[in-house]
Parts: sequence; structure tokens; C-alpha cells
Amino acid sequence: MSRLTITLSENRYRALKEASAQRDKTIGQLIDESLEFYGIKPRQDAHALVARARARAAMTEADALGLAGEEVRATRKA
Repeated sequence: MSRLTITLSENRYRALKEASAQRDKTIGQLIDESLEFYGIKPRQDAHALVARARARAAMTEADALGLAGEEVRATRKA
């Protein structure tokens, strides 16, 4: 496991320390859970997720690109 040094304000550090005590978790566990919640994953996990989605999709690549284009245009109009 890798180590990381970060700089936090004193208030943020105290809040993090209190939250970890209240939840009976380490600060590292809280940070790890937060990163997971925000979808921060290794690139290989993202590639695996896309591969699984493609395998389950009933669309060709051209159909998927067409749908994505339609969604972008609809969002830009809104």
C-alpha cells in the first residue's frame, strides 16, 4: 500500500479526525471510501467497466455513437 502526505487546514483535519472517530474508521478508510464514492478508480477498472458495458449492450458502436450525439445535441438545446 502506498503512503501519501497531504496538507489540510487545521479545521479540516479536526473535522476529519472527528468523523473517523464517530464512524470507528481510520482517516485512510474515510478517504478511500470518499474516493470510491466519487468514482476515482484505477484506469484498468474503468477499462473493465467499459468492456462489461459494451458486452451487455445491444447496440453497435455506430448506434452508440449516434445516440451519444443525439444526447449531446439535446443537452445543448436545453
